[in-house]
Amino acid sequence: MVSPHDLVLDRSHVVDAHRGPLDIEGAHTSVACLDPGLTIQQVNQEFDRRFGSPVADLCGRPFCDLVHPSVQQPLMQQFARLLEGKRHRFTTEVITVGQDTAHTLPLTAVAVRGSHIPDVAAILVMLPPADGESADSGVVMPRKKLLSEVDARILEGIAAGVSTVPLASRLYLSRQGVEYHVSGLLRKLKVPNRAALVSRAYSMGVLKVGTWPPKVVEDYIK
Repeated sequence: MVSPHDLVLDRSHVVDAHRGPLDIEGAHTSVACLDPGLTIQQVNQEFDRRFGSPVADLCGRPFCDLVHPSVQQPLMQQFARLLEGKRHRFTTEVITVGQDTAHTLPLTAVAVRGSHIPDVAAILVMLPPADGESADSGVVMPRKKLLSEVDARILEGIAAGVSTVPLASRLYLSRQGVEYHVSGLLRKLKVPNRAALVSRAYSMGVLKVGTWPPKVVEDYIK
């Protein structure tokens, strides 16, 4: 039976102690080996560099701790299908979080099974080389809570297409009060209008991906 500890990760490839080299996505790829509980067991040097943490700190952590809260749920659903044997691999976009920055990039996960049993023994997670990221892929992560409760509700309303008057009524504010908070949101996110505000909020991970009506991630609310 293959275990996560039978896989040897290095700079450019993965070696199964029983079956030899396993194909991955090229040199300088960041690779982590997860157990079936999605806990990190091994990482290569590129993965260590990407997240700015020593190997000892990364190993033993749930992998989902390294992605933005807005994409954790859909990513867990993808992993569940992999563990259930419904697919051998998947590729999806995630927002990875390292220190004070986040990057949107493709993640590929591959199931590794034992020689004689069908159960998934380990999962290899691969992220593309850092030098392949575009200059616009980085987004600033807040060092502190970004929005007040009222700001969050107004942002959710704007993202849902609610206009000022019904939004004011819903939140027991005056029309001028709503406009005041909207102006503050435009300044905080450094955008010129409401459409750009919503787009920027999704790109930063402030609004949850795949949720309707729109919902602000709790981590961003004071």
